[in-house]
Amino acid sequence: MQPFALLKLVFFLILSLLSLMGVSAQEFKGVTVTVTIENVLNDQGDILAALHTDATFMKGAGIKNFKKEAKAGSLTFTFEDVAPGTYAVSVLHDQNSNQRMDFEASGMPMEPYGMSGNDMALGPPTFGACAFEVGWEDVDLDIRF
Repeated sequence: MQPFALLKLVFFLILSLLSLMGVSAQEFKGVTVTVTIENVLNDQGDILAALHTDATFMKGAGIKNFKKEAKAGSLTFTFEDVAPGTYAVSVLHDQNSNQRMDFEASGMPMEPYGMSGNDMALGPPTFGACAFEVGWEDVDLDIRF
């Protein structure tokens, strides 16, 4: 093979590889975060869940939200097209469907709730204790009330 032909072949292979890498990066839309709750206690109200960043955690709606009528037993749902980063998931069994957590006079929650990381320490949850990393592969989480 002539040196010029070899150079053309190498150049063509490099361009082909770069174009394939560009296409795959453009096609990436994010991963799926699948959340399973295995202990919904009753059929009352709704299950509310939110995917949070540090900026939205414990401040209202998440960057992606989920709502479904509660059914006793196991419930699985997904957040689609999640970009790589650090997130936390909060879940509330809103038993009276008033779209918020209800509290006793002492300040204790009256409705079941859970967080990614399943850290149920006394006091309000922190983003650091609930955080998980999303990379380039789908994520599966189990959350307990």
